[in-house]
Amino acid sequence: MVLLLAIAIGSLFGGAIYLMLRRSVVKLILGLVLLSHGVNLLIFVMGDGVRRGAPPIVDAQGLPPPGVADPLVQALILTAIVISFGLTAFVLALAYRANQAVGTDDLDDMASTDRL
Repeated sequence: MVLLLAIAIGSLFGGAIYLMLRRSVVKLILGLVLLSHGVNLLIFVMGDGVRRGAPPIVDAQGLPPPGVADPLVQALILTAIVISFGLTAFVLALAYRANQAVGTDDLDDMASTDRL
């Protein structure tokens, strides 16, 4: 299972890098989204492996029972999802404003507008 997830992570990173090297702003944004999904999957796999676990609820003495899921990995992935959503919304707003100003989504045409 971990090998399959490693292949999926590599595919997400490879597709993200390919899309981010294209000249279109839309492909750049899609590459950023793929990259964020790849990072989330990487955090998930590196955190505790792929196994089932009980909810991380402590008992009366404050000790977690054996075989619980790691709550740190869950918190990191939730934080990464929120950050990637905010970054995607910000980049979409920038791309929309740049498209209004220049009239194209080609990055080479946008580079010639440095004088504006």
